[in-house]
Amino acid sequence: MSDSPKGLRIALFSLHGLIRPQEPELGRDADTGGQVKYVLELAEALTEQPEVGRVEVITRQIIDDKVGPTYAELTTPINEQASVVRIPFGPKRYLRKESLWPFIDAGVDAAIGHFRRTGVPDVIHGHYADAGYVGAQLARLYGRPFVFTGHSLGRVKKQRMLEKKGAEGAKLEERYSFTTRIEAEELALVTASLVVTSTQQEVEQQYQLYEHYVPERMEVIPPGVDLRAFQPYTVAEPMPAPYVDRFLEDPSKPWILALARLDERKNLAMLVEAFGANAALQENANLILIMGARDDVTTGPPAQRRVLSQILALIDKYDLYGKVAYPKSHPPDGVPNLYRLAARSRGVFINPALTEPFGLTLLEAAATGLPVVATNDGGPRDILANCRHGLLVNPFEQTDIEDALLRALTEPDQWDQWSNNGQNLAPKHYSWDEHARRFVRDIQGVLEEHPSTGTTVRRRRPPRQMPYLDRVVVADVDGILDGDAESLAMFKDRLAETDLRVGFGITTGRNYDDVLQLIDQIDCPEPDLLITSVGTEIYYARSDSYIQDETWIKQIPFHWRPEDVREVLDPLPGLYPQEEDQQSRFKISYQLDPELAPKIGLIRSQLREAGLRVKAVLSWGIFLDIIPIRAGSGTSLRHVSWKWGINAERLLVVGDAGNDEEMLKGNTLGVVVKNHGKELEKLRGRPRIYFAEGEYARGLLEGVDYYAFFDHVQIPNDRVQRPTD
Repeated sequence: MSDSPKGLRIALFSLHGLIRPQEPELGRDADTGGQVKYVLELAEALTEQPEVGRVEVITRQIIDDKVGPTYAELTTPINEQASVVRIPFGPKRYLRKESLWPFIDAGVDAAIGHFRRTGVPDVIHGHYADAGYVGAQLARLYGRPFVFTGHSLGRVKKQRMLEKKGAEGAKLEERYSFTTRIEAEELALVTASLVVTSTQQEVEQQYQLYEHYVPERMEVIPPGVDLRAFQPYTVAEPMPAPYVDRFLEDPSKPWILALARLDERKNLAMLVEAFGANAALQENANLILIMGARDDVTTGPPAQRRVLSQILALIDKYDLYGKVAYPKSHPPDGVPNLYRLAARSRGVFINPALTEPFGLTLLEAAATGLPVVATNDGGPRDILANCRHGLLVNPFEQTDIEDALLRALTEPDQWDQWSNNGQNLAPKHYSWDEHARRFVRDIQGVLEEHPSTGTTVRRRRPPRQMPYLDRVVVADVDGILDGDAESLAMFKDRLAETDLRVGFGITTGRNYDDVLQLIDQIDCPEPDLLITSVGTEIYYARSDSYIQDETWIKQIPFHWRPEDVREVLDPLPGLYPQEEDQQSRFKISYQLDPELAPKIGLIRSQLREAGLRVKAVLSWGIFLDIIPIRAGSGTSLRHVSWKWGINAERLLVVGDAGNDEEMLKGNTLGVVVKNHGKELEKLRGRPRIYFAEGEYARGLLEGVDYYAFFDHVQIPNDRVQRPTD
């Protein structure tokens, strides 16, 4: 149950797009669609539940004159119990969601700073892949239950776009970052205690494409819809729409209304092709395309310009002037009016999207009495099964779209039945109150089975040194501290000479006793912090010994089943268990023969298929460590940062191998020495990761100077850098 006597505190992470409670800019671009509305209305509905005390919608702070001042506010109230909270990470300017990925680990650290100031929520709920990644990392760190809602899934979108684009599929990765997005979704799914979906089709056909598909953790809770503004039409009601009528030769014809963003996935070009190729459709109706707001066909994001150019070319090809309306904008409150106009004309609404996770517009149309034609993918299946107000079509089949539209336009008795069904059944099946009630019920069930082992609890008097440190240098020992005695001695001298409160920490794959012996052998500076066994153990210096972090040990065993791991991996060819002194309570270590062993992706797949929620960390291509899902170099370092109040920007981390990758990403100041393993090459060009020219501790010293870490810290690489040859 909640740690708070005032009710559950729930954090809803939705990182991309533009989110504000008052007059949200829906349809401004591809990132300001139904998800924005969903999250805001969910937050408000949750506060109506007696078990809920506080809800925060956490998004990114944006300081950009092009989008306005609201999105720079750190907090904007939704109601007395809910607010939008904006955390700063990445560039200040507005970015499309695909451009956020290089900064996403910085989002984790920014959220840690927010929780340090305000306390940790009882439940963390991530929306979409980017927030799924951030929320999963935070849930692991704090031992809180994590809820995931995908909204739109990368594997599904990639599959659909490849089917449609064919040979152009090779360009999709560059444009949409599918690999990174899908990895984030897998991380969210393996961490989630509950996955909230809108439809059964999502569970059975969309999430089923993922390796971490566990249907038992998935719950279909149809989103509520605020339909108060979407009232049924009346014949006598005056509803002018000059911004539409001025395009049309005969405005009295029924409308075929499409309301969608300029996004390839929305399949608007196929709709125009169908209308243009069918004389009967042109005779019976006008086509009304409401495609968000635009200033000029030559401005806006390239992807939107590309779709708009296709549509305009088709209008010209079929000479549809006077038969198609495509206004540059519409009144902010004009959407309900558009549905009513279409219904009064006895027209039809169409959503021909290639993939549609839910389909909010279908419910808005239903409430106004407007029949629909919709894609047979995703949410529309469930919506039309519940509301029975139209037809499903194959979005890839042009004739299927044409036939369905003609039926809706030419069968008046069927039109009347669909219209009545929509008005009566949409409010019955899609209520925010019901959604919030079921959500809270499921969350309470998760909390009862999910012990709180977060980092906010301190079990004993803390060591004396860590609280007094202003900044800390953290380095791997093998390959950095042990390879160049001269440069290590120079670093030791500089550490001793500085007047600043600089601490020194070691992170390593070695076990505790092993690393202590090595420290003595190489005359290393005495560490204030030891993170050993690939981030599964944390120790702090105290007098002449070290004390283990007990809260960390209590936190990481979540779903740890070492015998099952060995049962899966021991029989694999080319995997050989390392010596007993290299194993530990929360680390299983193998040495790989690259010629015989399966690729690391296949190893991870086999662990996932066995239901094991673990991390598989490969270093130098031959050393494989299996650790609990909540452990790791990055998560353990964030635990230290949180516990002792050391900001990520005051942590300089130096690595050389795969087991260091996790700690190098984020708001920390990263340094990769020249003698690094090839698995770290993928980090080149990432913000706040400096690739040194020097090897071993010489590279460490180079990083200290690059960031002026023993002076007034500077961050020259606080943005994406282009890799250099």
